[in-house]
Amino acid sequence: MTQPLSQDTNRPKHDAVKRDPRFTVMAVSGLLALGLGATAVLLPSPYVVESPGPTFNTIGEVNGEPLITVEGRETFPTDGALDLTTVFVAGGPGQTISVFDAFRAWADPAQAVTPRELVYPPDVSESDIEEQNAEAMTSSQESAVAAALAHLEIPYGETLSVVGFAPDSAAEGILQEGDQLTLIDGEPIESLEPLKEALNAAGGKSVDITVTRNGETVVESVKPLLGESGDYQLGVFLMSEFEFPFEVDIALNNVGGPSAGMMFALGIVDTLTEGQLTGGRHFAGTGTIDSSGAVGPIGGIRQKLVGASESGAEVFLAPAANCTEVVGHIPDGLRVVRVETLDDAVTAVRTLGEDNDDGAQLPSCEDPA
Repeated sequence: MTQPLSQDTNRPKHDAVKRDPRFTVMAVSGLLALGLGATAVLLPSPYVVESPGPTFNTIGEVNGEPLITVEGRETFPTDGALDLTTVFVAGGPGQTISVFDAFRAWADPAQAVTPRELVYPPDVSESDIEEQNAEAMTSSQESAVAAALAHLEIPYGETLSVVGFAPDSAAEGILQEGDQLTLIDGEPIESLEPLKEALNAAGGKSVDITVTRNGETVVESVKPLLGESGDYQLGVFLMSEFEFPFEVDIALNNVGGPSAGMMFALGIVDTLTEGQLTGGRHFAGTGTIDSSGAVGPIGGIRQKLVGASESGAEVFLAPAANCTEVVGHIPDGLRVVRVETLDDAVTAVRTLGEDNDDGAQLPSCEDPA
């Protein structure tokens, strides 16, 4: 019996196929590019990412303790929420974010990506920022107490001291750092607001400023200059020192900056006022505040809107100066009310809350200023 021959029996042998050297080069280059790309997305980037942070109810509790406590004055039960809002910042001094994190944030409309040099000076350290934020928080709390007491017509003491001078200051070389301002044209300077009113009333004419300097009374004449805000100004940086008739304590750690001032003031007003200002509703907001009750702009307003919405807020109180950033970025279901003063904020909360009114008359950021 014969067996069939293998098909390869008579096939001629050939040399092995030679690999094109260009293939090896391309493969190695591709692997290197892939490795470099992977490394690049993990490298630190020169950007700061802002994202929605937690909210805190100023008439509620933090870690089982009231956020605001008052001793030496009658207080009243509260209900609902008056949330202060925060922004989480990644990539600041002492921190870095990767290129991948920056790209991911760019793709998220709830986050903002900003070059670090536009947010922080080049020579500032992480400890510098922490110290500045802590000081700003302390100052905002004191101003919030002062604004709340002024709104409630509760007297308190305030002393204004010169701590520096603005560029092209009208008072530089006349007033001195450490001067305590006591009188303007013979009238007492009991707070910042009477000083502003007296300067504007003078209409740019020289005013006599009485100060306490090194324990002595000194009178200096200063001709105020018209500022960009339309107000006449001395061109000095002032520090306020307060003497309150009772103790107000605000217990909130690990949150810095001045942007919670208005919400602190609202919480204090509600705590010291009979009835429930919110009517049980959920409000949130942001804004700096000074002792006169003026509400100022803040950073990260869009992230704070998102944070407020995610926490369940129905109404957001926004500084008027931030309204251009608000329009077109309001989360669904969140109503925004524009405020310029603490009085505006109290009116908005009382109208929509305690009075159970639809608040059609309240200004929004879409309304003409």
